[in-house]
Amino acid sequence: MRALARLALATVVVAAPLAAVVAAQAADDPTPVTILASDFEDNTVQGWTGRSAETLAVSTTVAHGGAHSLAVTGRTATWNGPSLNVLGTFEKGTAYTISAWVRLADGSDNARLSVERRTDGTATYETVVGNTAVTSTGWVQLTGHYTLSADVDFLTVYVETASTTASLYLDDVTASYVPALPVQTGIPAVKDVVTEFPVGAAITGAEITTLHGDLLARHFSSITPGNALKWDATEPTENAFSYTQADPLIAFAKAHAMKVRGHTLVWHNQTPAWVFQDAAGATMTATAENKALLLARLENHIRNVAAHYGDTIGTWDVVNEVIDESQSDGMRRSDWYTITGLDYIRTAFKVAREVAPSAKLCINDYNTNVAAKRDALYRLVVELKGEGVPIDCVGHQMHVNVSWPSIADTEAMLRKFEGIGVEQQITEMDVSIYTSSGESFPAPPADRLLSQAYLYRDMFALFRKYRTDLTSVTLWGLADDNTWLDTYPVARKDAPLLFDTRLQAKSAYWGVVDPSKIGGTSSPSASASPSVSPSVSASAGAGGCAVTYRVTGSWAGGFQGEVTISNSGTAVVSGWKLGWQFTAGQTVAQLWNGSVTQSGSAVTVTNAAWNGTIAPGGSASAGFLGSWTGSNPAPTAFTVNGAACTVL
Repeated sequence: MRALARLALATVVVAAPLAAVVAAQAADDPTPVTILASDFEDNTVQGWTGRSAETLAVSTTVAHGGAHSLAVTGRTATWNGPSLNVLGTFEKGTAYTISAWVRLADGSDNARLSVERRTDGTATYETVVGNTAVTSTGWVQLTGHYTLSADVDFLTVYVETASTTASLYLDDVTASYVPALPVQTGIPAVKDVVTEFPVGAAITGAEITTLHGDLLARHFSSITPGNALKWDATEPTENAFSYTQADPLIAFAKAHAMKVRGHTLVWHNQTPAWVFQDAAGATMTATAENKALLLARLENHIRNVAAHYGDTIGTWDVVNEVIDESQSDGMRRSDWYTITGLDYIRTAFKVAREVAPSAKLCINDYNTNVAAKRDALYRLVVELKGEGVPIDCVGHQMHVNVSWPSIADTEAMLRKFEGIGVEQQITEMDVSIYTSSGESFPAPPADRLLSQAYLYRDMFALFRKYRTDLTSVTLWGLADDNTWLDTYPVARKDAPLLFDTRLQAKSAYWGVVDPSKIGGTSSPSASASPSVSPSVSASAGAGGCAVTYRVTGSWAGGFQGEVTISNSGTAVVSGWKLGWQFTAGQTVAQLWNGSVTQSGSAVTVTNAAWNGTIAPGGSASAGFLGSWTGSNPAPTAFTVNGAACTVL
């Protein structure tokens, strides 16, 4: 992972009042339903309490809206602040948008919104809106999204500060949701269309509940626990191992026959401070004694965590983000490295192999499409494999955006690691709609979503091209309602995934599943600007089928095509095999919505699992990427199951 919290950062809560009226609303109406609203205009604290001995009172000194706000004084610790019980108000599996306005009485600090939840008496504290600068000179809005993912017997939201115990004001707190839409069942499942490798999603507990769980199980064949297997979640204190976050995710995967990627055994972030403290509790320095202690802790951690799941986890990101291309040796100067050198990587892989002998063991990093980064990672992998370190695969995170990187740079990344005895995996892919930190849109612009769809199209076509080396692709999230990019690198709503905030398929989904349905008849390529050729017409053939062949985009040496079979007969077609002959040496490189073989000029396309039945009057389509030289004439004859078809 690239940032500290990844998916956890998308779990954002703001408090709300006890009583609210929920208006009746149709499920397809995107207008938010407000369930909570604290404005303190009735001159009461509206259910808010202090977390300790602080005093809460309605004030008219300042107000964001109206004439009243909530004044919080007498704070004795930074984590003391106004708190609201939302147990019974927030429902599990519902995505809420919450907003609160905060200002200080004096000075300046950073404010946070946090949640405390308890299950069977065990408390968990989450900072769900990170440090946000606040002062006494104006109101600052804290806003975000929260989905309760587990049953709890205590749930509150509260405001805290980072450094001081200054008095503060709170006003105009709201919580709302947009009614859920049913998961679409009339569209192909991603896992049924992309059959060259498993396609997975990184998840939190929110993604296995209600409609999210339905969407996850329908479209994906593997999961990656986004944060639940990291060191801070599994061993928060020494030798006190906890799997309460991860076990439900793993159980969901097993129940739905999904593969599991373990993320991650070693990382420089989200590792508790005690790991890097010496026997006396002081911060470790690079001594022989500290090196031995740190490696012993590492070994103990891996032996416990990896052994707990055994063969259930088939792939592990053993070490994560160890490369810093700005260093002369290419190695990140983490505490792991400064205390142990490369030995922490050697130890991690060797112990993981002992504990999980059948698992694929990966080294995972970001920006590996950048030449300096991939070269440094390549050198490290070659060096360690030469020593016998059991590295089975290289993970490319692929956090990209609509204009970066190029397909050429991404292909160079994949080609770099061919032939050195490792598999390759795309481990954390998402495609931000933003191209710089200075951009922010109130809603995703149509042109950005279109560009995103084309990038997903071209990337997945590239991944299919390298299917002999590339053994899985994982998206870093399920849908746009829960993405770490909402808070990183700045707070703004992003839309980087295949499904939108209401779990509906986007153009990005069609970019993966059937690019011909992205939008118009032409589409820009990440590597070239295509021209568009018209549909092909030819003389009629015989039989109860008709075929339309179109070149939907063309560039130097390559093209995108679509072929549609229409059942013009009176009987149902149960399974189809489409054949044609190219006449100018064209070849099909990749195909979606079916499987393809080519022998010389003869092309045969067989239906996918989900589109083999064509009712009378119905149709089925397949799209493909091809190459050509000289000319690109359309085929003039087609057969379906051996029978000649009319060419439309």
